[in-house]
Amino acid sequence: MISTMRTHLIVDGYNVINCWPEFLKLNSDLEYARDRLVQLLLEYGAYQKYDITLVFDALYTSSVQSLEKRNKHFEIVYTKKKETADSYIEKLAYDLVREGKEVFVVTSDGAEQNAILGAGAYRVTVKELRKTIKSTKKHLRKSYTNKITATSHRSELADRLDETILSKLNILRKKHYDQE
Repeated sequence: MISTMRTHLIVDGYNVINCWPEFLKLNSDLEYARDRLVQLLLEYGAYQKYDITLVFDALYTSSVQSLEKRNKHFEIVYTKKKETADSYIEKLAYDLVREGKEVFVVTSDGAEQNAILGAGAYRVTVKELRKTIKSTKKHLRKSYTNKITATSHRSELADRLDETILSKLNILRKKHYDQE
């Protein structure tokens, strides 16, 4: 089971893939779109310190439900035959809220949003998640770039002193070393 103290984010995977422009461009490569979504959510979840469950429909397959844990805070669920992602998400949200966890569900499906609100979870639209992830990535890139440039430039007192003062200080320094 995923950690108990962190906020839990449940994401309807195909709902996101079918709404984000960057994934719509990949319509012929669903596997790549899923992998890319997993990568984005892994980074976002680690930064925000969220537990994340990413749910994909396997409604029209003959497979049994599968669970793939990427780390202790991130899992991917493929629902079992004849089970929708929506029904799985509703049950999971309900169970987690009953355990006292703060739960956010990412979906733009109106009926699903009403169901999870009724379960006591919060809703996040697919567009809101995209905006938040983009903003977070921009913030991280900016803070990382600032750290690199801040450490790469050495600031010395001599760079900020007037030439006359610097010359006098050098004379004093030389006298001091000569006396030793």
